[in-house]
Parts: sequence; structure tokens; C-alpha cells
Amino acid sequence: MARDLQERIKKLIIDRRLPSGAVLPTEPELMELLGASRNSVREALKALQAMGIVEIRHGFGTYVGPMSMAPMIEGLAFRTAAGHYRGEDSLLQLLELREAVETGLISRLAGRVAPEDLVELDGLVDRMEKEAAEGAGLAETDRAFHATLYRGLGNVLLSEVLEAFWDAFHRVRTDLVDVPQDPRVTCRQHREILDAVRSGDSIRAEEAIREHFGNIRTRLASTEPMAPTRRPN
Repeated sequence: MARDLQERIKKLIIDRRLPSGAVLPTEPELMELLGASRNSVREALKALQAMGIVEIRHGFGTYVGPMSMAPMIEGLAFRTAAGHYRGEDSLLQLLELREAVETGLISRLAGRVAPEDLVELDGLVDRMEKEAAEGAGLAETDRAFHATLYRGLGNVLLSEVLEAFWDAFHRVRTDLVDVPQDPRVTCRQHREILDAVRSGDSIRAEEAIREHFGNIRTRLASTEPMAPTRRPN
């Protein structure tokens, strides 16, 4: 019954073409529309709120939610952390998922990145090099580089998925594993990715992104899971 009510509320949102932030029918109206009790409607709405599909504002009503990737990020982060403590290569697996997606996309960008995005990417690599020289962390600039790189594809869902992979990976990595890195290598690899994309050389661009992820994979593989036993991948 609970699952059925959730599906019917989702169908109502779709059928009425309601955008994020739109007001949903009141609880009494939903009870009448769905032929369900108040408690059943409330439980269904709470479950949908946990998924980001609706937003309950106490005293104001219920609205269509932002439908963000937050639940996906939480799920990925938890699954990866739990697997790590069981001795699995879950962090490495999440990295390989990111690599598979980005490697499959990079050749489509070669020679097609907008001039203004190239300028922004140049600035990000310059900032990365400055941060490396100062001994500062590169994570946020690195993240901005990848987000800007794929922005030109014009696929909002893709951008959100890539951000979800990034967020989950770095949250778990920061909490669980101290991965050694040479910031100079990271800067050089990002400069090579940018140069290859700018030149329109799709093969070189793919090789550059593979090298970048291969470097991270090698560093991750050198760390041991925190669990007492390690299962083969």
C-alpha cells in the first residue's frame, strides 16, 4: 500500500506537469484523490521527501522537491564506506565508475569546447598550479575543472551524475584513506587534458584522461582497506 501511494503521488506530479517548487494538493485533498487514510498519505510523503521528490514545509504545505542527486550521493558514499570496512575495493570500484563515464565522454569534447569555457579551464589549471606551489589542496579546483569541462555537452542530468560520483568518492576517500599525491603530477595531467581537448585530438584526450585516472588508481591500490581481511575484487 505504501509503495502504491508513493507511485500514485509521483504519477500525479508527472501528469500535472508540476515543476520543482510547485504546491502539491493538501493532505485532505490527497486523501480524497488517493482514497487513503491521513497516516498512509503522510508516510508516503515522508518517504518521497527522503528521495528529494517532495518537500514538506510544516505550516505551509507540501511542494515538489528539488529532485537532486543528494540521496544518490548518500547511498554511494554509504555503500562505498561499508564495503571498504568489509575489506572490499569499493573505493577503487567507485573511481573506476567515474573513469568509465569520463573516458567515454572526453572524445566528444575534443575541438568542441566553447572559447569562454577554454578560458575558464585555463584559469582553473593556473589556479591549480598556484595552489600546488603554495602547498594548498587541489580538490575543489580539480572538481571545478571537471565540471566545467563537461558543461559544454549541455546535459544537465549528466553533469549532476558526474558531480554525484565526485562528491561520493571524495567524501569517502577523505574519511577513510590517506592517498599520497604529487600535486605537480596532478597539474600536469590536467594541463594535458586541456591541451588535447583544445587541439581537437580525441585520441590524445582519451589517453590523457586515462592517464589521470590511472595515476589515482595506482595511488589508491597502494593503500590497504581498514578492515582486517581483504576480499579480491
